[in-house]
Amino acid sequence: ASIVLRASMLFLNVNTSPQKDNVMQPKGDVSLAEGEAATLDCLYNSTSSNPYLYWYKQDGNNSPKFLLSRVKLDEGNTADDFKERFLCTLNSTFRSAPLKIQKLQLSDSAVYYSSWTM
Repeated sequence: ASIVLRASMLFLNVNTSPQKDNVMQPKGDVSLAEGEAATLDCLYNSTSSNPYLYWYKQDGNNSPKFLLSRVKLDEGNTADDFKERFLCTLNSTFRSAPLKIQKLQLSDSAVYYSSWTM
């Protein structure tokens, strides 16, 4: 069975300018097999030197669930349920914070949202 992942932006931070501060994610679904690894790209523009990036997971009609946050590199918090297989490194040079999921499971089929605060 295929595992379908979709990346999306959750919301804009009310304290930032949409023209200068935004998160960009490629459109479309990623469809992979169980056991494979996935990377969901996330690029951001920010006037802040210290953006806080967040990833959330939403499956079905449930509310989005917090996955992890990153301040810089690997620093930040990861929810206990996701520590084993979900990774993210905030790269301020390339302004990217891709979400990497290892050993995909059927339960990983969901929409993955990124957002940020500055």
